[in-house]
Amino acid sequence: MILYFSLMIYLINLGNANMRLVKLKYRPSKGVFVFEYMQEQIERLRGQGKERTVETYQSALNSFMKFRDGIDLCFDEMDADLMEHYETEMRSTHHLSRNTTSFYMRILRCVYRKAVGEGLALPADPFENVYTGVDKTSKRAATLTDIKHIKQLDLSDHKSLEFARDIFLFSFYMRGMSFIDLAYLRKKDLNSGFVSYSRRKTGKKLIIRWEKQMQEIIDRYGDSETQYLLPIIEREDGTERRQYRNKMLLVNRKLKKIAARAGLTTPLTMYVARHSWASIAKTKNISIGIISEAMGHDSETTTQIYLSSIQTNQIDNANRNIFKKIYKKGNI
Repeated sequence: MILYFSLMIYLINLGNANMRLVKLKYRPSKGVFVFEYMQEQIERLRGQGKERTVETYQSALNSFMKFRDGIDLCFDEMDADLMEHYETEMRSTHHLSRNTTSFYMRILRCVYRKAVGEGLALPADPFENVYTGVDKTSKRAATLTDIKHIKQLDLSDHKSLEFARDIFLFSFYMRGMSFIDLAYLRKKDLNSGFVSYSRRKTGKKLIIRWEKQMQEIIDRYGDSETQYLLPIIEREDGTERRQYRNKMLLVNRKLKKIAARAGLTTPLTMYVARHSWASIAKTKNISIGIISEAMGHDSETTTQIYLSSIQTNQIDNANRNIFKKIYKKGNI
């Protein structure tokens, strides 16, 4: 009997010791606040030059702070009930889509997991009952007839609309070049009749044959004092990214007015220029492989292996074929 009780006491003490070891792996988050921690992560990312990630983290933080009326909380207070309440608030009060709420949730989940890894939060899953997936969205594209109509609009009475139209068309002419790549396109990237640049999103290098329609747009705005080809970033003073974002918002607002003038039912944005080039190219029997290569897609390994054999001149010929359709008189 004495041996039995001695064994029981030993096991209890051993259990308590193990519990102490478990607790040592987790430092209570008292004094460690979510907003404060996220702001520290944002500053760290900014120091690494990850401006795009900084913007997404800041957007998520702003949304969560608004939900909390600016009142910070400890990681221990982030439970499933709170996150469900946050999701419901975003959808019912602010009418955000599932993809938008999921976007914020995924960022918060990433931050929470990082805090767990640093011993600042318990290894729980406060996001188990909220949506963190990605819904498929309907792609919008303008037709070749729409592009032609946009080009033929008389916008001479509104210079800001004319500028937005030019940027939209230039993006389309450049095989759906993204707005950020347009903004940072340098004069020295144009050489010997070709534009050579690397996509800022993927780092993939693209070469595009320079066409007279592209030059006509550049000529309308003259030679800038900056290194950039287009008048999107007009000052090199450390505010380049802010200039690009402000100009993108302005252009997208003006494109909505252009769509109304053109009588288009498709909402017009800079993304539409990119998607339209791909859709129109497809309708002209240009192969998916050439379209993918032309747009610098870099997500499907199998496709990229196949695309390595495609010649640049095939892509340029495909682009020139689209130009001919736009400038052709009469119906398309």
